[in-house]
Parts: sequence; C-alpha cells; structure tokens
Amino acid sequence: MPDYELLELVLFRAIPRQDVKPLARLLLDTFGDFNRVVTAPIPRLTMVKGVGEAVVQELKIVEAAAQRMMRARIMNRPVLSSWDALLDYCHTAMAHRETEQFRVLYLDRKNVLIADEEQARGTVDHVPVYPREVVKRALEVNASALILVHNHPSGDPTPSDADITMTMQIRDAAETLGLVLHDHLIVGKSKEVSFRAQGYL
Repeated sequence: MPDYELLELVLFRAIPRQDVKPLARLLLDTFGDFNRVVTAPIPRLTMVKGVGEAVVQELKIVEAAAQRMMRARIMNRPVLSSWDALLDYCHTAMAHRETEQFRVLYLDRKNVLIADEEQARGTVDHVPVYPREVVKRALEVNASALILVHNHPSGDPTPSDADITMTMQIRDAAETLGLVLHDHLIVGKSKEVSFRAQGYL
C-alpha cells in the first residue's frame, strides 16, 4: 500500500466523511514520507493547515503502536541473540526524528534488556551526553552491560569525532565499574552503523 493511501486511512479515522486526500498529500509534501509524518513533532504537525487535535491524536496513536510492537520483540529477551529485532526497534523509534536523541539500553548478566531509557535530546546535529550519568544509571538499574544508541537526523550514520570520543569515555567509565559496553549504534534514515562492527570497540 503506498504511503498516501495508508495515511488517508489514518486521517479518515480522525476526519470522517471528508475528503482527506489533499491533507494527506500536504503532509507527505511537508515531511517526506509516512514515517516522518507519524513521528513529526506535534508543534510542527499543528502548523500544517488542516491538522487539528484529532489528526495529531491518530498519528501519535499509530506511532506509539509501532514502537510498542517493536519494543515487545526485544524486552525481556537476550538482546544479542535477537539483534535484528533490536535494529528494527531502534530504526522504528529513532530513524525519522528531526533532532538527535541518545538512548541507552541496559542489560542484565544474561544480556536481557531490563531498561531502555532516553538520556538526552539535542538539536539537528548535536546531543549532550554525560558519561557519568550513563554509568550512574547503569548501577541504579543493576545492569551488567549496555548498548548506546543515537540517531543522525541528516540520514548519514557515519560517526563523528565527537561520537567516537564520547563512546570511548563511556566505555572507559563502564570498564572501571565492571560494566560491558557491547556496542554503540548510530541510526540513519535507511541504515545503522555499529561501532563494534566498524572496529571502534
């Protein structure tokens, strides 16, 4: 089903008995594709002519449902043996955001995901991350390992020098406390980069 048809079905639930084709086209022209429409920030959505509270609510229900479904595939399961599901979840949750978001996945001794937490939000090309806070939180949730995840809204997941430096700082802090940093994933629009696969870790 093309993006515009799927979006029309969602919009029709919010605005029944009305031609929603023009609004669907306007939203796709404004944000680019279905994923970006659904994950767009509420203030940006409400700036689009014809988008009211009902439309926002329907779009955010779809977004929450998609994230919940992907999250269910990885919660309380060994993450390293369900890596593809983890990548799908990270992509669904972060690939289409307009600003950078930094998350930490905390794992127990058996590498089962026990917490998935947003540590920080930033601008279109920067997010402030404090290694001390990441490691402190790992101790609070009794984690044994962690995976760092953040997105690049530009779509290019190539690590910056700052990404590499920050990762090494977190790895060093984690090692001091007996924690394992399994990976740092950078999510782009259509692919992800793994620090471990690239040889940084």
